[in-house]
Amino acid sequence: MWAGNAAGNLSDGIVFVAIPLLAASLSNDAVLIAGLAAVYAGVRLLVVVPVGVYVDRLDRRTMLWTSNAARAALLLGLAALFAAGHGSLLLLYVVLAGLGVLETAADNAALSILPSVVSSRGLDRANSRISAAQLVADEFAGPPLGGVLFAVAAALPVLAAGGFYAAASIFFLALPRRAGAGTPMLPRRSVYREARDGAVWLRRHRLLGGLAVVGGLASVAYMMPFSVLVLYAQRMLGLDAAGYGVILAVSALGGLVGSFVTAPLRSRLGYGGAIVGSLALGAASMVALALTKSAWVAAALLSAYILHAVVWGICVSSLRQRLVPDSLRGRVNASSKVVGLIGLTLGALAGGLLATTWGLSAPFLASGVVFLLCALVAHALFRPGKE
Repeated sequence: MWAGNAAGNLSDGIVFVAIPLLAASLSNDAVLIAGLAAVYAGVRLLVVVPVGVYVDRLDRRTMLWTSNAARAALLLGLAALFAAGHGSLLLLYVVLAGLGVLETAADNAALSILPSVVSSRGLDRANSRISAAQLVADEFAGPPLGGVLFAVAAALPVLAAGGFYAAASIFFLALPRRAGAGTPMLPRRSVYREARDGAVWLRRHRLLGGLAVVGGLASVAYMMPFSVLVLYAQRMLGLDAAGYGVILAVSALGGLVGSFVTAPLRSRLGYGGAIVGSLALGAASMVALALTKSAWVAAALLSAYILHAVVWGICVSSLRQRLVPDSLRGRVNASSKVVGLIGLTLGALAGGLLATTWGLSAPFLASGVVFLLCALVAHALFRPGKE
C-alpha cells in the first residue's frame, strides 16, 4: 500500500512539470496553457461524487490497480504520440482530463481501503507514512526529475511517469483480495440516490459533518493567500523566481516534519487537541506572514503552515476511516472533498479580490481570521469522551 502510493505520487510530481512543459513547447498562448489546469480541476469536481459511489459499489483493490494501470496506458500512449511527432494541445487536454478522473478514483479508493489493510490503532502511523512518501515523491523528487528528463527528450518524463504508474498498479495488485471487498449495497439504486446517502450521513454526524464544514472554511483560508503567493514573494519579499522556488521547497520540509510528529502528537493530545492546535498554528502563521518582509522568516512561517496542514489532514483522514461505515466510506470521502473543492474555488476568488482592494497583506490577515474561526469551531465539536 505504501509503495503503491509512493510510486503514484512520484508520477504525479513528474506530470506536474512535464505537461506544462509540453504545452509550452506547442504554444505561447498563456490562456491555452493555463486552461490545462482549469480542465484538470473542473473534471475532478464534476466526477468526485459519482466516483465516490463506485468506490463503495466496486472492489476497491481492483479500482486501485486498474485506475493506475489506466493512467500508465494514457501516459505511455501520449509519450509514443509525441515521440512520433503527433503531439498537440488537444491531445494534452484529453489526456489530462482522463488523468483527473482516474486520480479521483485512485485517491478515494486508497483512502477507503486503508482500514482494511491496517488495524484501527495503526491508522495514524499508516497515514503519516503515506503522507511522508507523498511529500518526498510529489514535492522533492518528482518535479526536478521531470525537468531533467524533459531536457533530455520531451517525451521522456511522460514515459517515466507512465512507468511509475504501472509500478503502482503492480504494488496495489499485490494487496490481498480480502482488502478490497466492501459491504454489498443491496438493492442498488441510482448513482444520485446512493451519493445522497453519503452526504446525508455526513450532515447528520455531528463531529465529521462539523469537520467537513471546518475543512471547507480552511480551504477558503488556504487558497486566499496561496492564490497570490507568487506576487507576495516578488513584491513583499523581493524574491526572484529562484528565491520563490527555494521558499516553497523549505515550506515542504515542514510538511515532512508534520508527517513524523502527527502520530505521537495525536496519542498525547487526542484528535481534538491535535486538530485544534494545528488550526491555531495555521492562524498564527498566516497573520505573521502578513506582517513580515523577511524571506527567511516567511520561509519558516510557510513551513509551519504546511506542518499544520499535514497534521490536520492526517488526523481528519484517520477519524473518517475510523468512524464512517465501510459501505459508505467512498461516498462520505467524496462529499467531504466536494466541500473542500468549493472552498478552494471561493478562496481563490476572495484572495484576488482582497489583494486588489486592500493590498497583498489582506489575504493573509483574512486567512488568519478564518483559521482562528476554524479552531474555535473545532474546539466546540470535540466534547469530552466523544473522540
